[in-house]
Amino acid sequence: MSKPIVAVVGRPNVGKSTLFNKLCGKRIAIVEDTPGVTRDRIYSDVEWLNYSFTLIDTGGIEPESEDIILKQMKRQAEIAIETSDVIIFMVDGREGITPADTEVSNMLRKTKKPVLLVVNKIDNLKLEDNKYEFYNLGIGEPIAISASLSLGIGDMLDEVVKHFNGIHENNEDEAQIKVAIIGKPNTGKSSLLNRLCGEERAIVSDIPGTTRDAIDSYVSIGENKFLFIDTAGIRRKSKVKEEVEKYSVLRALTSIEKADVCILMIDASEGITEQDEKIAGYAHESGKGIVIAVNKWDAIEKDDKTMSAFTKKIRTQLAFISYAPIVFISVKNNLRIDKLIDTVVYVSNQCALRISTGVLNEIISQAIMMQQPPIDRGKALKIYYATQVAVRPPQFVFFVNDINIVHFSYERYLENQIRAHFGFEGTPIKISYRPKSE
Repeated sequence: MSKPIVAVVGRPNVGKSTLFNKLCGKRIAIVEDTPGVTRDRIYSDVEWLNYSFTLIDTGGIEPESEDIILKQMKRQAEIAIETSDVIIFMVDGREGITPADTEVSNMLRKTKKPVLLVVNKIDNLKLEDNKYEFYNLGIGEPIAISASLSLGIGDMLDEVVKHFNGIHENNEDEAQIKVAIIGKPNTGKSSLLNRLCGEERAIVSDIPGTTRDAIDSYVSIGENKFLFIDTAGIRRKSKVKEEVEKYSVLRALTSIEKADVCILMIDASEGITEQDEKIAGYAHESGKGIVIAVNKWDAIEKDDKTMSAFTKKIRTQLAFISYAPIVFISVKNNLRIDKLIDTVVYVSNQCALRISTGVLNEIISQAIMMQQPPIDRGKALKIYYATQVAVRPPQFVFFVNDINIVHFSYERYLENQIRAHFGFEGTPIKISYRPKSE
C-alpha cells in the first residue's frame, strides 16, 4: 500500500518550510524571512509512531501584489485538496487572521479531506491565547506550535497519523496494478492512456504541457485490472514558469508515490535527456517498479543496429536503473503496446517477489565464497545471515560484524548476485546492514 501524503499549505512566511525541515530532520527547504522564498515544492519521507508518510512543503508563491498572493494561495490549496490525504493548514499566530487565510479556509471547509489547523509562532505561554482567534476560520480546533522551537509538534503529528487508518484501502481491490505514466511533456503519455482505455480520456495535442491534471482510469486488460494515471509532463525547473506547471510537477510526484509501477516514456526522436534522468530518479528513489517505453519508434530511420545502439545509450545515461526493461513502442501505430502491458504485469510481480531466508542465505554463502568481503583497516567484513523484510520494493537486511566496513562495491556485488539468481527485473532493491547484536 502506498504511503499517505501530507501537504503543508499556508500563505507566505507563516513557517511552512521551518516545520518541513524539523519533521524531515534536515535542512531541505530554504528558510528566510522573505515571503515566497520557497520556489519549488519539496517532498520527503517522514516517520512518526511507526507510521511512514510523504510530506510536501508547498512553496511556489512569488507574490507581486495582494491579488496575486490570493490567486496562488487558492491554486495551492486546490492542489493540496486533490493530491493529499491529510492537509496541514498553517497560519501565523502572531499576525492573526488575514484575507489569504480566510480565502483558503473557505475552500478547505468544503473538502472531505482531513484538515488540521496549525497555529505557528506560539513561542511562549503568553502567546497561547492567540490561537483562539482562529476558531473563526471554521476549520476546527487550532493546534498551537512553534516550528522554530519544536514546541507542540509531537501533539500535531499525533493528530496527523490518526487520519491514516483506511487511507487508500478502498481502491485496493479495484485495481490489482497501479501504473503511473511519467515523462517530460509531449512524449505521448496521454496518447498511450487513450490507447489503453480505448477512448479519449485525456486531451492529446502537439503542444507540450496540455495535460495539467493527473487522470485516473480503471481498465481491465485480459485477466488483470489496472489503475492508469496520466501524470502530466514534468519540465526542467528552469522551464517551470507557469504556475500551473509547478502544480503539474506535484501531481506527477504524488502519482509516482501512489503507483506500483511507473512507465517512463522517452521520445525516440529526442533521445535521452537530462530531464529523463531526473524523472527516472524520482521513481527510483520512491522504490517503484520501472518500465522504460521508448515511444515514436515509427518515426526513426532504422537499420538492424538502431535498437541495440539506442538501448546502449539508455543503459549508459540511465545506469542507475539498469534493472528496468526497455520496450520500443509506437502509440500512434499500436506497435508493441501488448508487449508493454505484459512487461508491466511482469515487473509488478517482480516487485512483490519474496525469497525464503534459507534459499537467500544459500546464495549469499556461495557469493561470499566466490568473492571474499573486503578488509578495511585490518578488519574483514563478516556476513552472518540475510533475510528479506519487505516487498514493493524488495528490501533485505544483512546482519554483519561491523556496519562501518561495508564497502559500496561489495554491496553492489551482493545486489548483482541476488538479481542473477532471483531476477527482480524492473524493481529497485534496497539493502541495509545491522550488527548481529540487534
